[in-house]
Amino acid sequence: MTIGDTVHLALRNLNQAKLRTVLTVLGVSIGIASLAGMVSLGVGLQDQFVGRFMKSGMFDAITVMSPQDRPGIMAGGMRGLGAGPRGVARARLDDDALRKFGALRRVKEVYPNLRVPVELKYEQFTEPYSATGVPMSARNEGAFQTFAYGTFFNNESENACLLSLDLAKQINEHDPHDLVGKQVRLTWIASSTAAAGAPSVPDNPMQLQHAEARYTVVGIVERQPGPGGLPGAALSGLMIPLARARDISAVDAGSLQSLFREPAQGRSYGSVTVKVTGPQFTEDVENQIKEMGFMAFSLNDALTGAKRAFIILDIVLSLIGSIALAVSSLGIVNTMVMSILERTREIGIMKAIGGSDDDIRRIFLVEASVIGCMGGVAGVALGWLVGRVINFGANVYIQSQGGPTGNLFSLPLWLVAGAIGFAFVVSLIAGSYPASRAARLDPIQALRHD
Repeated sequence: MTIGDTVHLALRNLNQAKLRTVLTVLGVSIGIASLAGMVSLGVGLQDQFVGRFMKSGMFDAITVMSPQDRPGIMAGGMRGLGAGPRGVARARLDDDALRKFGALRRVKEVYPNLRVPVELKYEQFTEPYSATGVPMSARNEGAFQTFAYGTFFNNESENACLLSLDLAKQINEHDPHDLVGKQVRLTWIASSTAAAGAPSVPDNPMQLQHAEARYTVVGIVERQPGPGGLPGAALSGLMIPLARARDISAVDAGSLQSLFREPAQGRSYGSVTVKVTGPQFTEDVENQIKEMGFMAFSLNDALTGAKRAFIILDIVLSLIGSIALAVSSLGIVNTMVMSILERTREIGIMKAIGGSDDDIRRIFLVEASVIGCMGGVAGVALGWLVGRVINFGANVYIQSQGGPTGNLFSLPLWLVAGAIGFAFVVSLIAGSYPASRAARLDPIQALRHD
């Protein structure tokens, strides 16, 4: 018996029992739909998590600190981050160090994390704040992907600022949008010898005076940037271009020792962000920075741990979805056994005219595999449809709560092929017992069967 004859007989037999075949295929499709739906949920959640944080710039950023600004117990406890042994001169995190970081292979950008203490004034509103210096490269990253009102800075040298929506509501509770385009006054402590907006390090750190400049509000961000919105930066509702933050103060507020340093020592920073060309290069660059005597850390290890957790989640969801497929496989066994009982005499005739046991076994295995493939294709389609409906409903609810929408279900090609292939394999396994039972029938006894 040729392969074509085997397939023709298998399809004819399935067609003769349409209702039973359809119900069995439906059972398999429900099992595959539950399996594909569960796994696609896990894959979708992982894609959302990894994609959102990758876009935020967290996992291609390394935060660098100088051990000299972390004395005592903290420095001793952080030597594993590259602080170096006791008694060895500790590296200074200054402009020279920034140039060395920038010269490292796979490094695309280096900038200090500056927070300068200022006093924010607008009409009757007066409050002390820390203004965060934001590099131009942060455009369209993290919290700066969407704006409630306005837009990002045009250039790094303009006297412009961004406000968080919370801060904008504190200033103008009824109409925060009205602040865009308006000017606020920033007051800060500067050197008595410095020009306004561009102070220098004083010969005597006690010779300080107030300086003031007007900054135009160009945008209001939806949420207050944190570690996910600007790598290395602390929370701040007031943001200015990084170049302006450098000009406002020659003293980094994160390094108290720099207040009393000698002028010849130059400027030092509390922490610096080093951006690499890709997350896969983070570990190598981080190790090079540690070898230079600095403390460095990144969130790349956290990403690896998160991916491991999602793999476990996918396995658990797959096991849950496989329960329905296991139940549907029993339906295949039942269908095949019933088919044997109905076609016992036919099997006897095929054996009597020369059909071998392998021919009979192949017919039943082809029937089972056809049921599995049809159920697999229908199940993937059903799982995709149900996922779309649930995703739509979930996004409507999330949007009503003010949260970000996204694709909670992801059905990549490997999952489609895997689900159909899994249905095929399960069907073959389920059909192996009925096929063997049919092949073992005695032709004489089968011909006597009514």
